[in-house]
Amino acid sequence: MTAMFPADPPTILNTTDNRDFPVARVFCVGRNYAAHAREMGKDPERDPPFYFTKWSETVRNSAPSDALEIAYPPATENFHHEAELVVAIGMPGFCIAQTDALNHVCGYAVGLDMTRRDLQLEAREKGRPWDTGKNVADSCPTGRLQLVEGGAHVSTGQIQLSVNGETRQDADVSDLIWSVPEIIADLSRYYALRRGDLIYTGTPAGVGPVSPGDEISCTIAGLPDLKVRIGARAGNS
Repeated sequence: MTAMFPADPPTILNTTDNRDFPVARVFCVGRNYAAHAREMGKDPERDPPFYFTKWSETVRNSAPSDALEIAYPPATENFHHEAELVVAIGMPGFCIAQTDALNHVCGYAVGLDMTRRDLQLEAREKGRPWDTGKNVADSCPTGRLQLVEGGAHVSTGQIQLSVNGETRQDADVSDLIWSVPEIIADLSRYYALRRGDLIYTGTPAGVGPVSPGDEISCTIAGLPDLKVRIGARAGNS
């Protein structure tokens, strides 16, 4: 059979040893830091983990040193930053035991879940899906993937984000309500995880708006930094 048109190439993340990691799917964990859950008007003690997805092509890979530019998306006046620890799946699995979960992880990165907050909150209030607020072109800028070597998994470390040099988010990965092994075990009850899947594990308190021209710096201790510049408004998403 002849294809009607050429398939788009896969989205690729660069690794710290200069290999390509083809991105399969993107899963995001909602409200996984207690302080952020409270700033969004929710009680973290009552909420089990929940998930939303993004297209793989929302992932943008950063260069080793230069800031990555993403467009300010259309149809919003309240575009928010959310710094996150990103987990890369390197071994497939379904109904993974928590004790075995880290064996399915091949690396970690710094990531952003950029959000059209006004559209997300409007959808939430109406009981509708979050897609228009969350699944936005170029909304997952991600730093270089640091591969796990010798069992060096990320369970602690400062996670920090600044905009134009002003610190907005400052927490520790150990503050996650649901740890990486717990997330993998729970998420794999609903989906058979594949090689190439990325899990954005949630954001700490301090999320806020950015504007065209702003520069975001996002760091997690021990991982390559991520720098993002907000460009002009896009004509479409």
